Amino acid sequence: MRLTEHTDYALRVLMYLGANGGRLATTGEVAALHGISHHHLTKIVNELGHAGFVETVRGRCGGIRLARAPADITVGDVVRHTEPDFNLVACLDGRARACPLAPACVLKGALSRATACFLESLDGIALSSLIARS
Repeated sequence: MRLTEHTDYALRVLMYLGANGGRLATTGEVAALHGISHHHLTKIVNELGHAGFVETVRGRCGGIRLARAPADITVGDVVRHTEPDFNLVACLDGRARACPLAPACVLKGALSRATACFLESLDGIALSSLIARS
């Protein structure tokens, strides 16, 4: 399963903020570090703020920082929030039309279990474990 660019950037922001030990950072600073669009990253930071992952401070000396301790944020939490869905095949989407193979197919159940295991594994990874301390 490949995560979207949106999730990749969200994790990069959170890791950067976690490594800063509570110091306010700017979106421009993070964008420049990773060579990504400042405009796009601003949208992601806004979304992370609404979800309670980051706190934003307005004003001339403002910026962003983690809203929770890095140990209290899991990769699973972030991935669930930033990924639009985990429908690897059309039958996992409740809006898809009925599949003629459904009565004999076990793929849907197998992929659902695999997705649950994937997310459960990510739930065991705290942001704090992704940040190298110097």
